[in-house]
Amino acid sequence: MLDFILRVFGKDNNASKNVAKERLRLVLVHDRADMSSQLIEDLKEDLIKVISNYMEIDESALEVNLDSSNNTVALVANIPVLKMKRTSKRNEKIG
Repeated sequence: MLDFILRVFGKDNNASKNVAKERLRLVLVHDRADMSSQLIEDLKEDLIKVISNYMEIDESALEVNLDSSNNTVALVANIPVLKMKRTSKRNEKIG
């Protein structure tokens, strides 16, 4: 019962603990991959440029992260698609 009351009134220590653990995990993954935050931002900008040739995306909601598991690092991108384009910019330049 006390746990429920604490959650209702925003005193859930587990929530802030989980947020802190997730932030630490991301910092460790970036360190292990030896990528600076600026490099991640540059990668994000390049992904936006390329993907925008083929579809309209919500750039403000785009997330790019590195995930580490089993001694490997994976690039994980969450890219909200608003609309597919009928032709790519590449086809427009050629045609």
